[in-house]
Amino acid sequence: MAESIQFQLVSPERMLVDERVSEVQIPAREGYIGVMAGHAPLLSELMDGGVLTFKAGAELKTLAVYGGFVEVQPGRVRVLADAAEFGSEIDAEKAKARLAVALKASGGDTAALLAEVAKAQAAVDTVVKR
Repeated sequence: MAESIQFQLVSPERMLVDERVSEVQIPAREGYIGVMAGHAPLLSELMDGGVLTFKAGAELKTLAVYGGFVEVQPGRVRVLADAAEFGSEIDAEKAKARLAVALKASGGDTAALLAEVAKAQAAVDTVVKR
């Protein structure tokens, strides 16, 4: 791997990723952030539900990330997720059912319901990308 950075992704339950990568696409609160070696330091909140991808060697890996924070420092990216799961861990039918329930319930347009829709959509999107 030419230029790489250390990427760590942890949730309260476990360490999901701790490896050298060439790039990371992070679902930040205000939109996606692409991080490669040499990126400027930053700290950002994550989306309530988003798809995070990273490239390790020739392999592109995908996770659903449900809230948290990202810190970028020289040579290192650390994601502290409220919750996260690999696409291979997501049951596609359950994710689609969860999304349908969340979309139906979101008619009241409350922030909590919209966050649930975002989380469910991230799970479905992650399954589609695997």
